[in-house]
Amino acid sequence: MITKIDHIGIAVKNIDEAVKLYTEVLGLKVKDIEVFADAKMRTALIPVGESMIELLESTDPEGTIAKFIERRGEGLHHIALGVTNITESLQELVKKGIALIDEKPRKGVGNTDIAFLHPKATKVLMELVEPSE
Repeated sequence: MITKIDHIGIAVKNIDEAVKLYTEVLGLKVKDIEVFADAKMRTALIPVGESMIELLESTDPEGTIAKFIERRGEGLHHIALGVTNITESLQELVKKGIALIDEKPRKGVGNTDIAFLHPKATKVLMELVEPSE
């Protein structure tokens, strides 16, 4: 089911400013920056070994990320776990009593299929990620 930590999502007010820590200070490189109009956010993917850091910036004051930062401040938003079959993984988790935010996979960053688990069940927001074919 789970193959690796795919990425760690970090909510930031400004990607352009936040990315400087990872590039100028830590010497990492940004792989991609994407805008998701439907989700009202912009993301930056920064590879670190087999995993990535995903910076999340709201593009709308009413967006999910903006509301998260308003309530909790900038910082850890979610942990994403790589899976080999997201549909089977979701079904297995439901059988084990885990509440889901997404009952079916949807499109995510970097041509992936994603689904979120409810943080009331996992204590931290968790995302399942499977590369799209």
